[in-house]
Amino acid sequence: MKNLLKLYLFIFVLMFDFVAFAQPGDNVGGGGLEGGDPLPAPINGKIFLLAFAGLCFVIYTLRKAKKAI
Repeated sequence: MKNLLKLYLFIFVLMFDFVAFAQPGDNVGGGGLEGGDPLPAPINGKIFLLAFAGLCFVIYTLRKAKKAI
């Protein structure tokens, strides 16, 4: 009986999650509830800087871990 109640609760929570985060449909008038989406921000100009910062962080972390041993 407890397992059946847990299953029902799991299914309810799972189905509620789909309904709670559903996107509104397209309407003919346009706009919708929140209006149109903004244009995406370009990241291709700074991607190399981000990769370099990540590489520096990895090297720093590995050297710090090596000193701790």
